[in-house]
Amino acid sequence: MNKNNNKRLRGILLGAGFVALAAFLFTGCPSEQRMLDSGDAAQKVYVAPGDHDEFYGFFSGGYSGQLSVWGLPSARMLKVIPVFSQDPETAYGYSEETKPLFNTSYGFIPWDDSHHPHISQTDGNADGRWIFINANNTPRIARIDLETFQTKEILELPNTGGNHASSYVTSNTEYVIGATRFSIPYEKDLDVPIDSYSDEFRGSLSFIEVDQETGMMEVDFQIVVPPYNYDLGRAGKGISSDWVFFTTYNTEEAHTMLEVNASRNDKDFIAAVNWKKAAELVRDGHGKTMDAEYYHNHYNGKKQGYAVSEVKNEVTVLDTREIDENFIYYLPTPKSPHGVDVDPTGEYIVGGGKLATVIPVHSFSNMLEAIENDDIDDYIDGIPVLNYDATIAGEVENPGLGPLHTEFDGKGYAYTSVYISSEIVKWSLETFEVVDRIDSYYSIGHLMITGGDTVDPDAQYMVGLTKTAKDRYLPTGPKQNHPAQLYDISGDKMELLLDFPTIGEPHYAQSIKADKIVDQIAKIYEMEENDHPDALLRMTENRVERRGNDVHIYMGATRSHFRPDNIEGVKLGDDVYVHLTNMEQEWDVVHGIAIKGSQSTELLVPPGQTKTIKWTPTRTGIYPFYCTAFCSALHQEMQGYIRVSGPDSNVELTWSTNE
Repeated sequence: MNKNNNKRLRGILLGAGFVALAAFLFTGCPSEQRMLDSGDAAQKVYVAPGDHDEFYGFFSGGYSGQLSVWGLPSARMLKVIPVFSQDPETAYGYSEETKPLFNTSYGFIPWDDSHHPHISQTDGNADGRWIFINANNTPRIARIDLETFQTKEILELPNTGGNHASSYVTSNTEYVIGATRFSIPYEKDLDVPIDSYSDEFRGSLSFIEVDQETGMMEVDFQIVVPPYNYDLGRAGKGISSDWVFFTTYNTEEAHTMLEVNASRNDKDFIAAVNWKKAAELVRDGHGKTMDAEYYHNHYNGKKQGYAVSEVKNEVTVLDTREIDENFIYYLPTPKSPHGVDVDPTGEYIVGGGKLATVIPVHSFSNMLEAIENDDIDDYIDGIPVLNYDATIAGEVENPGLGPLHTEFDGKGYAYTSVYISSEIVKWSLETFEVVDRIDSYYSIGHLMITGGDTVDPDAQYMVGLTKTAKDRYLPTGPKQNHPAQLYDISGDKMELLLDFPTIGEPHYAQSIKADKIVDQIAKIYEMEENDHPDALLRMTENRVERRGNDVHIYMGATRSHFRPDNIEGVKLGDDVYVHLTNMEQEWDVVHGIAIKGSQSTELLVPPGQTKTIKWTPTRTGIYPFYCTAFCSALHQEMQGYIRVSGPDSNVELTWSTNE
């Protein structure tokens, strides 16, 4: 479509009421199911026993707060990685090593809402070093190490209300980006009337710098922007890799009944930020320091050890109202845009207008030309608003109702999820015409192409992440697990292969070819590298130590016994710390420990790792403990006793293994 024709932005839906009616009419009513012959589909997803899948898929857990790992195309669930929520299976968030990861400026938060995972990149391709994921409610970003599949770090974001536009990385993982979904007063804990929204509330865009050796994150700077809702973000690629893009809605600056009041303007914006220039401005002293309080939680040890919490008290900000330099621009985008996605070349920036009847496709080249030509319609708080027709490359017409998110196959086609009409549309990046469409089951949100959001996607499979599963599986009561659909996109037509239930509510997923990371994955924690301060490096070092009212039990576990296994001299009023080291050096041989009456969870300890559980006895008596993981033929015999006496008892502190 010629850009001059784009002045006729037609058919914008008249309001949220119409959309709600459309949602009622269309949700759950796909028109026609198209899938491969069931035998062909089964053959395409079949991975024989003992064989491995071609891809790792990482699905966010939504309200479960976790990240699940799936093999694709078989849809075997491989693991749940605990991130933002306590996990009794692994004692994550219960063990002394991991409790500090949950500290925030609002206290200990044992749950959050995880949304968008993103694998670290080098030269625009997923490199398999780390995966980042955001907590939406109490704004945080976590880093998971893809050698151990373990959460190593969680960073809180200040001045942020709903960290939805996160956690997307730049082409060489220089930065992880985030943004406030809800604009809030920027001054810490400012108590003002809500109807002072336009005067007192502001938005913020966050740039978190990543250490290339360790992966450690640090808030480098934030950009203060007008009080809109900043919804999603993406980094540029290739020619646009110095830029990042955020969608906005609520340019009306409404603070009540947003489903109506934030849907009045025909266009909102995509904010295009030259992150490299913004970083240079910060280095040149253009930023200012503001008070802030946020937590940075991370493991202290190189391999193991305890997580620690650092409290930060300030942040550097760039306020667009105060800096006479252009480093951020608004691209008008219809209408209430949700997703913003960048094609593998970096040329096309696609908006997903929730209430639009077209998919707008901006051109990065046109954007630069508009900037060069001062083709500017307005300024908002110092931010130039570029002319829509000057930046647009085309509009995809007839995309369905409610286009949200777009991924690309690297072969010249884009795939957009359409929520209200429950479908996926495939369209050409050359003609901007829809060339195929297929139903989704039902109410699709994000979608993911294998290797997607990189400069070199693997255009084999696509996963649709949908919101309702009614009638797709055996029913499990009023609540069904959220489903995913696996599609074959290797041919001209999309074909449904499989659907399967997931964990929590996956909002987004990422995948990477298994052979990119499978050789780096640890099979054991090496005993000689165990830098946990309470580790047993040799079984003979087992012991019990009293330090005032704290009793520390240094315990080792091998098949099929604990050492020590008989402990006496613990008193009421003591806090007991059990430091359990799994002495095994064989892959996947785990041990655990549970103590009768313990207020916390049990421990589960992989080979070569040390974990600590705190127990405060409440009654005198004999307390059995046992291994919770079936580890050998004599697993049932792997047990012991702890004797707890009264507070004035003179029972001597002793331990033994009957040797």
